Amino acid sequence: MSRGHSGQRSPLRVGLVGAGWVTQHHLAGWHQCRDRASVVAIADPDRGQAELRAREYGIKSVFDSAERMLEDIELDALDIAAPRQFHAQLVRLAADRGLAVLCQKPLAPTFSEAQALAGDVASKCRLMVHENWRFRPHYRALSQWLGEGRIGEVVQAQMNLLTSGLIADAEGQLPALVRQPFLARLDRALVMEILIHHIDTLRFLLGDLRLMHARIGHGSAAVLGEDRAFACFETAAGAPVALMANLAVHGRAPAAPDRFTLIGTRGTIELAGDLLRCAGEQPCELRFDMAAGYLQSYASTIAHFIDALRDGRDFETAPTDNLRTLGLVEAIYASGGTRVEDR
Repeated sequence: MSRGHSGQRSPLRVGLVGAGWVTQHHLAGWHQCRDRASVVAIADPDRGQAELRAREYGIKSVFDSAERMLEDIELDALDIAAPRQFHAQLVRLAADRGLAVLCQKPLAPTFSEAQALAGDVASKCRLMVHENWRFRPHYRALSQWLGEGRIGEVVQAQMNLLTSGLIADAEGQLPALVRQPFLARLDRALVMEILIHHIDTLRFLLGDLRLMHARIGHGSAAVLGEDRAFACFETAAGAPVALMANLAVHGRAPAAPDRFTLIGTRGTIELAGDLLRCAGEQPCELRFDMAAGYLQSYASTIAHFIDALRDGRDFETAPTDNLRTLGLVEAIYASGGTRVEDR
């Protein structure tokens, strides 16, 4: 065990809070970075699930609470993958001990709670929001193409997420809830849990956005929160950006990939399925493995966290940046309301 020039121990000793569905991807990501960081403990109230994750990845210490883990194990960082309503208390718990924190999005259930949390811990710890969507390899490539000016100035953009995840399959099950059962219980569902990724990615690619119009709706009796949404943003240069999503679209796959079109003054970039294509003055294309890219996004997020801690540089998704994404999410809920008859 050694310490780098930043004073960080190498490899970092990491504690994981949470053992639910998403943690399989967190742990796979940490495993890819195992020469620089090691998950040495895991905590979850469901001890059986925590022990299952621990066996899968050779984690020696298992606890039924984060408090007990922090009392018994010496750590350098905490990876928080617990439900959103526990994020703030867990971040504060780690901050009081001076630990670096990687916290799953959203940072808190509402913008105001997240803003208060960020202010409370700013002087106590390094905090990064785990926002992996922008770290998908094809979005990094798209960002590079934009930076190279391949399509000139962006004048219009549209991103769609249309799935049949809330339409019963041949067995009478709802695929979206089979994959992530907790979605059914969220009062803020589609926008806060799923489209927050897309909004953050749009900001990553196009810069800060302003919400111009929003509408959310509720159609499925199987979920508490909204299951369809439409939002129109505007870039700093005045280009309109449309985002449309619906989880109950007949004829679409239960888990469909994003569709994205960027129209520029000298070209167009389109993302469809496993193909990213640029047409115009500087044509090119990239075909990729979506499943592999999804897994890689977790490893890339974690690698960025480790690198920034080592080098002392800012996180891409530090609270100061992520609050701008959360501000847009909050604005959608404030202005997009669900009509009574929809519910």
